[in-house]
Amino acid sequence: MTGTASGRSVLHRLRGAFGVVGLAYLALCTGLLVWAIVVSATDDSGESMAGVIPVFAAAPGSLVLLVLPESAVMLVAAILFGALVNAAIIGWCTRALRRGGRPDPAP
Repeated sequence: MTGTASGRSVLHRLRGAFGVVGLAYLALCTGLLVWAIVVSATDDSGESMAGVIPVFAAAPGSLVLLVLPESAVMLVAAILFGALVNAAIIGWCTRALRRGGRPDPAP
């Protein structure tokens, strides 16, 4: 990975923001999204419900953006938004649980 201006790699910065569990959740949501796109593209009938699985995996954040106009780009944007919000919350929770009763260290 290339270094950033602060000298930390991109992966290290992502791990700091989302934590290991949050990154694993993002990888799962990305895998489900890719799977749904492949299954929907190979379905000749056009009646695939595969897109529902990544939407539910990224809920409730993904459900907020589903009110946008219906298109494949908006579906992907809704899933990515929901996954990022959930990963940030998961990262915050894991940091709080790991910290225990100790106060948050100053940056």
